Amino acid sequence: MTTQQLTSIGTFEKLFWTWKGHKIQYTVRGTGRPLVLIHGFGASIGHWRNNIPTIADGGYRVFAIDLLGFGASDKPNLDYSLELWQEMVKDFWAEHIQEPTVFVGNSIGALLSLMIVANHPEITAGGVLINCAGGLNHRPHELNLPLRTAIGIFTNIVRSPAFGPFFFDRIREKNRIRRTLRQVYTDPAAITEELVEILYTPSCDRGAQQVFASILGAPPGPEPAELLPKVKYPLLVIWGADDPWTPVTGAKIYQELSAIGKPIKFISIPKTGHCPHDERPTEVNSLILAWLAELPSAL
Repeated sequence: MTTQQLTSIGTFEKLFWTWKGHKIQYTVRGTGRPLVLIHGFGASIGHWRNNIPTIADGGYRVFAIDLLGFGASDKPNLDYSLELWQEMVKDFWAEHIQEPTVFVGNSIGALLSLMIVANHPEITAGGVLINCAGGLNHRPHELNLPLRTAIGIFTNIVRSPAFGPFFFDRIREKNRIRRTLRQVYTDPAAITEELVEILYTPSCDRGAQQVFASILGAPPGPEPAELLPKVKYPLLVIWGADDPWTPVTGAKIYQELSAIGKPIKFISIPKTGHCPHDERPTEVNSLILAWLAELPSAL
């Protein structure tokens, strides 16, 4: 495994690490206790552009990584899963960090962070879960029969060599990205051209359609309820209260555990959607920094 440094772009440096023959993009900024930021489905380290500088300036060494298949990381045609990404992040930690780390994620990245905190306590110091997904995909029992059938048909079309590329090209059009963002961001001002480009540009990479198709048919992975009993370290759970993708009603388990004295701090942010760290970065950065300041200095 090797690391290559590139030139500075924007507010942070883009670096590359080789994992199992695949190029993985990451960045690092600051000094102090390490954090790893893990994006959600279709996003990349750019989705943390409004968080990395502030958290690093607060006295932390902040890493952010593009999961295999996303951002500027390679997009090989293989079977994607949360377990694959968990292995990748653990190997990244072993090569670049090697001390107890706080894992911070949004959506699928939050579920992945929860998996790491639960399954690998030897490398963690806690986790920050932002609108945590319940799975990489819906489980059959979570959908009624008509919706389950419709999703199955759509998945088969997208995975079809004949029709998949055509449908993917329609899905990734910039106007469709904007419409999707308007569903999950409550503040229109947060839907900038920069954000649209962050999501659109990687979709033009070779292999992006195959990655999309693979993930649509991937197993959902463990449920949060399976993981939380294994968690030994503190969690900060942040939730945009108006998220239609991961509704705040799904956060009940975190609220219940917090109420009985588990080391889980739950905060709901009103009038906020699926990506509070990007829609309300000032508020989320302050919440994260305040919570980090309360963590024991050595875990």
